[in-house]
Amino acid sequence: MAAEAGDGPVRFRAPPAGVLRIVPLDELTAIYHRASGQTHLVAPPVPEILAALAQAPASIEELLARLAARYDLADPDAEALGARVAELVGLGLVQRG
Repeated sequence: MAAEAGDGPVRFRAPPAGVLRIVPLDELTAIYHRASGQTHLVAPPVPEILAALAQAPASIEELLARLAARYDLADPDAEALGARVAELVGLGLVQRG
C-alpha cells in the first residue's frame, strides 16, 4: 500500500474488542459486526488477518510478515494482501490508522 505523505506506511488495525463477534463454522467463519448489524460469512485468510491485526496495528508489509511467520504461505504477495485488507476496510471489519 502507498505511504502517506511523510507519515510512513499506512497502518491497519482490528476494531476494538467487542465490536466483532467471530464464530467459526467448519470451513467458514461468521463475523457479526455490531456497529452495522451485518453478519459476514468469510473464508481464510480473513479470520487469520483479523487475528494478526488484533495483536497490534500493522502496515501491509508487517501484516504479511506476521502471517508468514505463523502460517505456511505458498505465495506471499503484499499486493494481494493489500487488496484483501482494503475490502475488509470497506466492510468495516478492519480500520485504517
